[in-house]
Amino acid sequence: MFFVDTIEVAGLGNRSYLAGGARTAVAVDPPRDVEQVIAAAARRGVRISQVVETHLHNDYVSGGLELARLTGADYLVPAGARVSFERVPVTDGDRAEVDAADGLALRAVATPGHTPHHTSYVLEENGTAVAVFTGGALLIGTVGRPDLVEPRLTERLARAQHASAHRLAAELPDETAVLPTHGFGSFCSSSQAEGSETTIGKEKASNAALTRDVDTFVAELLAGLDDIPAYYTHMAPANAAGPAPVDLTPPALADADEIAERLAAGEWVVDLRSRVAFAEGHVAGSFNFEAAGQLATYLAWLIPWGKAVTLLAESADQLRYAQRELTRVGIDRPAAAATGGPSDWLRAGETPGSFPRGTFADLAERRRGGHVVVLDVRRDSERAGGFVTDSVHIPIHELRGRLAEVPDGQVWVHCAGGMRAGIAASLLDAAGRDVVAVDDSFGAAEQAGLTVARRAAGRAEAQEAAERTGHAAGATAADDVVLLDVRETYEWQAGHAPGAVHVPLSALEAGGSLPERVAGRSLVVVCRSGNRSRHAAELLVARGADAVDVIGGMRAWDRLGLPVVDERGESGTIA
Repeated sequence: MFFVDTIEVAGLGNRSYLAGGARTAVAVDPPRDVEQVIAAAARRGVRISQVVETHLHNDYVSGGLELARLTGADYLVPAGARVSFERVPVTDGDRAEVDAADGLALRAVATPGHTPHHTSYVLEENGTAVAVFTGGALLIGTVGRPDLVEPRLTERLARAQHASAHRLAAELPDETAVLPTHGFGSFCSSSQAEGSETTIGKEKASNAALTRDVDTFVAELLAGLDDIPAYYTHMAPANAAGPAPVDLTPPALADADEIAERLAAGEWVVDLRSRVAFAEGHVAGSFNFEAAGQLATYLAWLIPWGKAVTLLAESADQLRYAQRELTRVGIDRPAAAATGGPSDWLRAGETPGSFPRGTFADLAERRRGGHVVVLDVRRDSERAGGFVTDSVHIPIHELRGRLAEVPDGQVWVHCAGGMRAGIAASLLDAAGRDVVAVDDSFGAAEQAGLTVARRAAGRAEAQEAAERTGHAAGATAADDVVLLDVRETYEWQAGHAPGAVHVPLSALEAGGSLPERVAGRSLVVVCRSGNRSRHAAELLVARGADAVDVIGGMRAWDRLGLPVVDERGESGTIA
């Protein structure tokens, strides 16, 4: 007999696993705080004999090295992962006994895609596959995203994901349980999973990686990729270096004077209480990241990396919880902390800051009485599905650096459900703006009488795009249609469609405007393979433009033999 225990890391949208028999077990992709894994082993009465990593993680700091040290377990890491510590390098086909008496073993299967070195592990009982730990390879209804390593590798890794999914499906029985690490809210997933369990057979019937041909799968996968949290860039290096043991001892306590001094010094003071409590009263200048929300993801995403942070909590338990969550993303030691409420954190004579909260019905009523600024802080992918007309769009992770772009006047800020609006409201309040936090589901906006536009960017095959823009044989370009190339300059110089207008995606994301000759014309947006153009088209549609993106990008264009020229007007190439 065997067991598999799931260890939920809900704040990051991940899972870790403990699997084994009567005596020994293996831990898979453990979180930074390893006590819960050790506790799970103690409840089972087993010894952890192996700790395995499916890959060097990009979304959290691993506890694998520390867990192996504490338990004396072998630490298995893919051989292709460059690390600075001793480990057992794993290659395709390697086997490791988990519990010999119960006939349990792990078999390594190379599944590149999420990372070049990604490895899945098949749990076998007496030689029969019973489960597969797929990390960031095959997820529930989707796959791990392939764009976290290096932009130049993204399409190659997307194709590898398709091949890896097919390898698992071909080699494993339909009843094999699929146990991924990502896909439960983690931004490491290319899209979010629906459901909590699956098998190889179920994925064969529903997963795009197993139901689409490779070109269609890659085009759709790349077009649907969401924003990457800024802190991800620090996770893989930390994991490669070997994370230090976690220090969860209480931080130094700060009194009201020290809190004020830290604010004056430009440090971050983060209030962990609910957004309702924060709106009612808080230390002016502090920011609100609810401990009960996705604290680690959003604080690590928004805070300048390495910035000193002081935590304000309503209780010692809330502080301990937040401290544990933050260590998982490399925010190890708060500079200071305090518990209680605003009356404990303010100096004599100081008054707490506050701002009102409202619903979409309140916003609709306020709009009827005059102009207000409506600020949407959802991601581009969310806004593409519908937005309040005349609203300003600045995603929450960009807001701190774009506060000057928020128009004058009272700001009603909303997201999809209220949590991110609370964060945004605290940022605006700290900047001295008159703000109202819309604490409501976006689904209520239209019901409240607000006009919600639903203009998703369309899509066009390369042949259709060529016909619309006059590049296909016998086609005549319409005067109101322009081909917009959003690749980087070096790509454009090497090869582009004749007559195309060049505006890099990076310029659009920075708020740059289109050339005057493009204004008011329909846009056919193209990049190299379809990822950036999809993102650019959604950005442009959200700004009111008529835009479609080209499926497969300039690579699909080139495969059709459509014209490509370089910067000199001579025959060009598409990498």
